[in-house]
Parts: sequence; C-alpha cells; structure tokens
Amino acid sequence: MPPLNAPTQIGQPIARHEDRRFLIGCGRYAGNTAPADALSVLFVRSPHAHARIIHIDKEAAFTSPGVVAIYTAEDTAADKLGHLPAISEIEDADGKRHHEPSHLPMPVGRVRHVGDIVAMILAETLNQARDAAELLAIDYEELPAVVTVAQALAPDAPLLHDEVPGNLMCRWSKGDAAATDAAIARAAHVSKLAIRSPRQIVHYLEPRAAWSTYDMAHDVVTLTLSSQGVHIPHRLMCEHVLGLPKDKLRLITEDVGGGFGPKYQIYPEAALMAWATRKLGRGLRWTCERSELAVADIHSRDLVASAELALDAGGRFLAVRVKAEANVGAYVAMFAPTTPTTGLAKVISGLYRIPAIHVDFDCAFTNTVPVDAMRGAGKPETLFLLERLVDIAAHETSRSPIELRRLNLLNPEDMPYATASGYTYDAADCRRLFETALEAADEPGFAIRRAASEARGLRRGLGLSCHLHATGGIADEHAVVQVDAQRVVAKVGTQSQGQGHETVYAQILSAALGVPADSIEIRQGDTRAIPQGGGTGGSSSIIISGTTLRRAADVVIQRGRDLAAERLETASQDIAFRHGAFEVVGTDRRISLLELAAWKPFEGRALFADKMESYPTGVMVCEVEVDPETGATRIDRFTAAADCGVVVNPRLLAGQIHGGTVQGIGNALMEAAIYDEKTGQLLSRTLMNYALPRADDVPSFRIETISTPSPNNLMGFKGVGELPTNGAPAAVANAILDALRPLGVRHLDMPITAHKVWRALNPGN
Repeated sequence: MPPLNAPTQIGQPIARHEDRRFLIGCGRYAGNTAPADALSVLFVRSPHAHARIIHIDKEAAFTSPGVVAIYTAEDTAADKLGHLPAISEIEDADGKRHHEPSHLPMPVGRVRHVGDIVAMILAETLNQARDAAELLAIDYEELPAVVTVAQALAPDAPLLHDEVPGNLMCRWSKGDAAATDAAIARAAHVSKLAIRSPRQIVHYLEPRAAWSTYDMAHDVVTLTLSSQGVHIPHRLMCEHVLGLPKDKLRLITEDVGGGFGPKYQIYPEAALMAWATRKLGRGLRWTCERSELAVADIHSRDLVASAELALDAGGRFLAVRVKAEANVGAYVAMFAPTTPTTGLAKVISGLYRIPAIHVDFDCAFTNTVPVDAMRGAGKPETLFLLERLVDIAAHETSRSPIELRRLNLLNPEDMPYATASGYTYDAADCRRLFETALEAADEPGFAIRRAASEARGLRRGLGLSCHLHATGGIADEHAVVQVDAQRVVAKVGTQSQGQGHETVYAQILSAALGVPADSIEIRQGDTRAIPQGGGTGGSSSIIISGTTLRRAADVVIQRGRDLAAERLETASQDIAFRHGAFEVVGTDRRISLLELAAWKPFEGRALFADKMESYPTGVMVCEVEVDPETGATRIDRFTAAADCGVVVNPRLLAGQIHGGTVQGIGNALMEAAIYDEKTGQLLSRTLMNYALPRADDVPSFRIETISTPSPNNLMGFKGVGELPTNGAPAAVANAILDALRPLGVRHLDMPITAHKVWRALNPGN
C-alpha cells in the first residue's frame, strides 16, 4: 500500500473519489437541483406516428389554473427557430451527401413519429400543466405510416419528407466490390447468414432533465442539463437553432446518471427550454418521465443485414460481403449517418485477416423515433453477424469454432493492420488474447461440464466472440491545469456519466505532478468556465482528455521550473522536477509544487495533439445452460479477456467491462423495442413490456487483461467502455446456438428469449 497522501501512479486500482458524495446522497443531478420557483414544463407529444396537424385550440387549456404560457410550432416558426442538425455525414457513390430534411424543435404542419412535440405548456406546477394538457384540443388527420425499412423502401410507400424520394436517406458502400466478388467466386466454401438486429431503448438510471435561469441584466440564459458534454449542443443551439451569440447562452452539466450515447444528442427539449426561458424571462424545469423517455430519446440498432463469408479449401478467410439496411427513424439524429454505416465497416474484419471486404447500405426514414449511437454504435450488431457467421462456417466445413478462429487470427507482426474495409488497427496481440481467454475459461473442462448438464436434462453450450472497438468521439479538447497553494484544478471538455473521470484524470495528474490525487479537483461541464470540448463518446475520453491533461501537466512543470529558478535564485536549467518538487541539482535546496504555487499561482494549458483512433480488442467465452422444456437460458460462466493498452486504473476497467457486458447480455437475451407495423405505435414503451437484465440474469465475470500500448497517443491508451458491449451479444448467442445445434437449430436472431428458443424446438406448436 502507498503511504497516506502519497501520489498515485498509473496502474493503481484506487477507489473512485466521486463515490462518497453519490453514496451519501450529495450527487448533483439536473432533475433535483432546480430552483423551487422555476416553472414546470410539459411537452405534449403526438399520439400518431404520421399525421397532419389541422388545428390546435389553446383557449381552454390557457385558462386552466396555473398556466403561464403555451407554445406551439406557430410560435417557434414566428421566432425562426432552426433545424437540429447532424454533425456527421456520408456520401453515395456519386459523392452526393445524405438527405437531411428539416428537423425543427416542433414540426410545422406534420408529425412523423409517436412522440414528436406538438406543444409546450408552462405552469406553476407539473400537475397544473398536466391538467392543461387534457384541455388542449388538437385536430389531427392521420396518415399512413411506415415502420420497417422494407415498408419505407417499397414502391409507392408514403413519404415522410416530400423532398426525400423513396424515403432513402442515403445509399452507401465501402470496400472493393470487384475483389470481393472475385474472391467469393473462387472460394471453396461460402457461408451465408441473414439477421435482424433488434431496436433498443436506452434506460439510464437518470432520465434526461433540464432547468434554466434568466439573467435579465445581461440577457443571458443558463441551462443546466443532463448531457454527455455541453460544448457541442451549445454551438449547435446558438448557431443553428436559436440564432444567439454564444455569450448569451450558458450550458452546465453536473453529475450524470448514465449517458451511453443518447445524452450526446442535441434534443428539441433543450433548445425549446433555452428559447422559452429567454422569451418569458423566467426559469423553467423539466424532467423526462420514464414512459416518455421511450418516445423522446433516440433509439439504437435496428439493422437488417445479410452476409457471406468465403473460405479457401484450407479454411482461410478470403472475403466478406455484406448487404445491410438501416432504419434511421423519422429524422437524421446527430451521428446517425455514420453510426450504422462506418460503425459496421470499422469492425467487420473482426480480429481476422480477411483480404477482401465489400459493404452495401441502404439507410431509410421511417415513422419511428430517430435512431443513433448507443454504447457500441453499430458494432454489437456487426460483430454478432460476423461471429455467428464464423461459427456457422466452422460447422459447415467440419471444423470447430476454436480451430477456425485460430487459423484466421491476426498476428502481432501484422500490426498496424490495414483492413480491406479501409481502416487501420493500431496494435494488438490477438493470438495471445485468444489463448488467455480460453485458458481462463477452462475450455478443456467444458466437455465434463456439458455431460453434467445433460445428466440433469439441460443443454450446455460454449460460445466465443472475438471482438474489437474503434474509438470515436470528437477530439476538440483544451485542458487547463491550474496550481495554487492548496490544490490542483484541472478543467476538461469531456463529461463523466459514471465512468469515474474525476478519479482517473486525477490519477494521471497525480502521477505526472507528484501530488496526492485527493488534492486534485476535476472540473467539467460548463461552457463559460471550460475553454472547449467535444464531450464524451466513442470510448475515447481517456485518450482525448487523459493525454491532453498529461501534456498540460508537462507545461505546468516547465512553467514551474522557471518560477522555481526565480524563487531559488538560480538558472532554470539547473532546476530538476522530482517527486512533486523542484530542486536545484546537486544541492538540498528544493520547493514543492504547491509551496511554489503559494508564492505565485500558475497554470499549464494544452490542446489535444494525438490521434483519437485506437482499436481495443477482446475475446469472450460464454457458457450457458438451456432448458429444452421451457426454452429458458441461464448464463453459467462468462470470461472476458481484454486488451485496452495502458490501463490507468484496473478497478475502473473492471467496472466498465462489467457494465458493458451486462448491456450486451440484455441485447442478446431480452431487449427489443417493438412497433406495431401498421400503426407505428411503440408497444414496448414502459418497463412493464421492455425487459432489462437484472442481477439474477448475469453470472460472476472472470476478467483477464493484456496490454499492447497504442502507438497513436503518447500514453499508449485505448478505449474500453464499448468494447464489452460489442462482444457480449455474439458470445451469448454462440453459446446458446452451440447448445441447440444438436437439436437442429442453426440460428436465432436477438433477443434470444425463452419463447423464441421453445418455438425453435417445437416448430409445430
């Protein structure tokens, strides 16, 4: 154990600093920090998937007790509120950008999904706003709806947006079609698989919330909201939606109870809150209700895809060809163009050498909630497709899934590896990772465990998943590290939503500056106090903010060396920095960092200067027992081996792997957003009909790590947050299908529920 108040080092499994305030109820979440005198906001949402708004009569609602204002699209249009834009893009083969029809905070004249906002009611209390909503008379003309991509792209399908022919957002492709076709044509064997990956709804512990204040003297709106970073929504709201100078809007995010991607978005509610606050001159408050969340927050996944895997006579992979259809929902969300498309292309090569790859995508608008990035962002469904295909190919060519994977895994000397889909893996030891996972999972003992399960009337299966993640996000970071007599204050542009940023960033600075981590304060989430930032997404916070903080710490040391030379009356080249203090080389004259700052406070600043991209890798081994009488699946053993480069805090790494794996298990076994395909009504709107994994759905996890540092940043970091979510669905599915294969079941799509398994085993019933 290090001495009390000693600096921490990279690699120490220290406890999270922020947990104390959370455990004693002192977290500062947007939903419960609003001033008591703020007006309550209720958003009235469309009950129809597709309809014209004929008329809204506000008279009776406006006279309801406590109502202060009611706004509709007529008001927002009069004030010229603008479009909520996407910030990523894709192009078709002719170089034409994806279609991006207008997405206004309140749609004018037509709603396009259940949950589209049609009115905003401001009242003294929430119950008064609810009462007024009952009196709001809205006349709709219901229109035909399309829910699936097949419906949307069918000839003569009703159009969501008149300016988008055939509801096609974009047709996108990647890779070498000719080389892929030629490889498949000469293959000794081609395995094929078609999947439909279910749409998912994120259910964080803390639903989205926001509250506002208005400074009349300076004409400034301050909006405190639950987000994954304030700078991007601030820029988009000011420049595109509100038309405000940036100094007239301040965004703040304090503690956040889960983000996972959907809280990265710029949402209509936040823009409307900022607009109405300034218009009315009063503070507002809003918290999304759990049942409202399902139609207000972006969804994820919803992919239909077919793939072919070509092998030569020796079992070597030759090519992968994918045709996919992505449902983007009613509007183009912030990262929606690239989430399914490049999300798939970045990882479709897996951990394997695949010489030829080609991907074709159709992305279509439907009358459903917009779809965008959630933990994994296009990769869990891709790796489910690939890893199921590898298992199928192994069985079709009379090989074991382990043998076929070993044959095709990349070697360390292949790194950096340029995939046939156009992306470059930075560093990995896939073979060592694979063998580490198999040894930790006691794969040789599986046969004995299978026999024991069969003796009890159960079917046991073992499933593998070789997976990876491609880190993403927005590398717009300007870190500031300030030193005074009492502490070090670091300001960053990323935003924690449970990952432990306050701990891991302090650990990096503690190691660099030689001061105790407890004396380091991490600040985030304030557009006035933080210079800039891209927020948190794409499993890249440790790369973006961690490396930039280290560079800022180096500037602090250099600035401190100059000040110490002045204080100790010597030349700066005679000053060395060791163990948190500046000393005159060859003497006992020294002054600590904090003592120097007591004399004269100083700071260091740095911009992000590394590559954001890295490719953390993983191998999972899952064992399940399936009851053929009921179809129920129990996960008995689960081993995760991960290579995340240099690990700052193994304790936090384990937490990320635990959480991400559970999210992947939910994807595999139970989670699915179900729409009525005729009406566009969301049938799984509440937690009564949308299942989430609970404690008894998951086993204890065994976690092993290896480290191949990334050459793309000075610290050797890789991401981790999304890696286990990418791999877990395939590992669980492969285990279930391994158990069911002797009973004649070749494939099942996620979620692999007990009912789905039972139906597969009892096809006549």
